[in-house]
Amino acid sequence: MKAIEHGYEEQPVLAGSDELEQIEIELLLDGVHRLYGYDFRNYALPSLKRRIWHHVHAENVLTISALQEKVLHDRACFERLVYSLSIPVTEMFRDPGLFLTFRQKVVPLLRTYPYIRIWHAGCSTGEEVYSMAILLHEEGLYDKARIYATDMNERSLQQAKEGVYDISRMKQYTKNYLEAGGTRAFSEYYTAKYNSVILQPYLRKNIIFAEHNLATDTSFNEFNVILCRNVMIYFNDELRDHVHGLFHESLSRFGILVLGSKESIHFTKYSDCYESLDRVEKIYRNIK
Repeated sequence: MKAIEHGYEEQPVLAGSDELEQIEIELLLDGVHRLYGYDFRNYALPSLKRRIWHHVHAENVLTISALQEKVLHDRACFERLVYSLSIPVTEMFRDPGLFLTFRQKVVPLLRTYPYIRIWHAGCSTGEEVYSMAILLHEEGLYDKARIYATDMNERSLQQAKEGVYDISRMKQYTKNYLEAGGTRAFSEYYTAKYNSVILQPYLRKNIIFAEHNLATDTSFNEFNVILCRNVMIYFNDELRDHVHGLFHESLSRFGILVLGSKESIHFTKYSDCYESLDRVEKIYRNIK
């Protein structure tokens, strides 16, 4: 029986309405968090909504509620959802200007350290991690460096650990490398095999790959450099502030924070804790 309030009938929520969609998304994300411990509830809604609907179609179901049922009863379906929501988009020496500026402005500072700890947060499939390993190798700093590369996506981490990439991408990667100030032939850093390339094993020797969820996990070390590029653009303000707090807690005094081209420390409650080393490339130094 329909409820009657103030003289008119309360209309039922129609399938596909914004309100029903919001309820379904909230129930899906709450279920994922409670069952699997992955927290997407503070991701920016527009991007999240698009990716959820993309996954609804990919799983050949009709509604977000049907996706929820499948995710909660099928671990493999959940893992596919995480892979989709974690947005694994990257390339070697992505935004070459950033790596060139890192060579020019950050490397001289790192030379003064007896030991260097670097955290790549949200490392995806590892291309930017290996880019940093190559840069440090060419600057004579790799032997005293330890790179911690973390992501919440097991599938992406596994590819990162293997260091195997599609050979068709090497032309773009070589171009990026040279624009980033590379000093050798980029082909020295990999071996071609069939349609793939395998990065040289020595590039992995000082890299630790591990699962870490920026939304739910805590600080695990003190770092001289933290890179988190084009990850927080998918977070809402609350989660973004939480992650900035995590980074500030994890950075050593005068440690370096590197963000993505569309991100900034400004307009966060930690903005006064940093000075800018390069405003264009979003490189900041912790001063408090």
